[in-house]
Amino acid sequence: MASIRRGYSDDFTLNNNPSGFRKAASSSVGIGTSVGQEALDVVDGSVKGQDLKVTGVSSFTAYEGFLRANHQIAENTTLSFDQGPVSSLSGEIIVGTGVTVTIASVGLGTTVVGVGTLTTVNDVTTTDFTRAGGSEIECLKVFNTFTPPSGGTNERPYAPKPGELYYNYDFKTIEFFDGNGWRQVDNRAGAGRGYFAGGAEQVKRIGTVLIQTLGSATTFGELENGRQNGSTGGALSSSTRALVSGGYIAPAASTDIDYFTLTSTGNAVDFGNLRVAVRNHASCASSTRGLFGGGEPGPTAEITYVEIATKGDSLNFGDLTLARHQVTATSSPTRGVFLAASQNFKIMDYVTIASKGDALDFGDLSRERDNSSGVSNGVRGVIGSGYAGPGAGVRVKTMDYITFASQGNAIDFGERTQAADCAATCDSTRGIFKSDYAGPSPLNSNNLMDYITIASAGDAVDWGDFVDSGSQTMGNMSDSHGGLGGF
Repeated sequence: MASIRRGYSDDFTLNNNPSGFRKAASSSVGIGTSVGQEALDVVDGSVKGQDLKVTGVSSFTAYEGFLRANHQIAENTTLSFDQGPVSSLSGEIIVGTGVTVTIASVGLGTTVVGVGTLTTVNDVTTTDFTRAGGSEIECLKVFNTFTPPSGGTNERPYAPKPGELYYNYDFKTIEFFDGNGWRQVDNRAGAGRGYFAGGAEQVKRIGTVLIQTLGSATTFGELENGRQNGSTGGALSSSTRALVSGGYIAPAASTDIDYFTLTSTGNAVDFGNLRVAVRNHASCASSTRGLFGGGEPGPTAEITYVEIATKGDSLNFGDLTLARHQVTATSSPTRGVFLAASQNFKIMDYVTIASKGDALDFGDLSRERDNSSGVSNGVRGVIGSGYAGPGAGVRVKTMDYITFASQGNAIDFGERTQAADCAATCDSTRGIFKSDYAGPSPLNSNNLMDYITIASAGDAVDWGDFVDSGSQTMGNMSDSHGGLGGF
């Protein structure tokens, strides 16, 4: 039985084998036995033994330098260098009995991870930062879902790698970096603003409307060159940029392509040129690529394309099934459909926007028409009014609709409020038609606008008035049309 008892962390001095201890080795002590066995080290504030032999029941609390056998880390624990024995970026975190994960370094360079009590080193070499666009670990969350970095457009990672994801608060959509720029995974977001550009007398005016708000259009800016007769479908847009192409710029058809930024008012500037001068042609777009097809002089069957985010001239895409002009077009995120023509055709063609190639037959319209215009919600396209051809010699109110995913003939949708040539713009729910030319006299009296709900068939309802009256077909586009979302 020990003759001297000491409490936890009491000062203890063993000097020259004091009375009460059997002499075994100089300055030795026995714990749970009358035989002195072990030498003591001097430790500030506590007792520490070397190769300590213990009989009976004993336990230790946490001591600096040791790790608990069943250490647990809270779900949202942030690791830092100043947390002492709780956790450490340079020490050990016990994840199971006898199993440890040792993190030697994290971030730029080589990350060394050891697993098991006999450490196996796995080198993961990288030149990328672990933080999106930064230089240190900002956040590590492990839940049942994955949360990508997020912020506004101006807070995007400054050094992203291809495939990196980002949630953009401004557009309310997931984006990914493709090595050249940021693309939106499903871009149906936008201000819901429509645009009409050019028109009779070769005006430069660009007008704009808020599609979901009834009321009159306002002036946005001006084109670089005024144009008419050919911007019927010669205008297209992504969610951020609009292009207006070709048309009649006295004394002939033009190759000019202008562009302007949708998010801020201002004038258009030069983008590039079409392969050939053309008017009365059609256009449609996905989120990134724009197509132009048909037109005159000719008529022509050629389809050309541009990458909307990169200025430059249009390139050959393929051909329509039949050469024609005064054609219109509409699109889903993946398909573009070219339809109608001044040659009294009911014809509809389609292409896959992301893949170059010739158009294929889609089906027929319910009747012949030209100088019409189309809108889309990405699933359904609606083609409105127009001229019923030289045989009938009249303009019509009727509208047809198609379903992009399945080829087939168009189906009656309803009627517009006025029989007229038209231009149109849309968001993903509503289409707006601007009357253009209702007859030979008076020539410049049509500024009427009406609207439809694309998902449900029915007659159009009065929307408001355009900036001014004007005839001849104009360019039309929006920042939230049904072609967005595809690449």
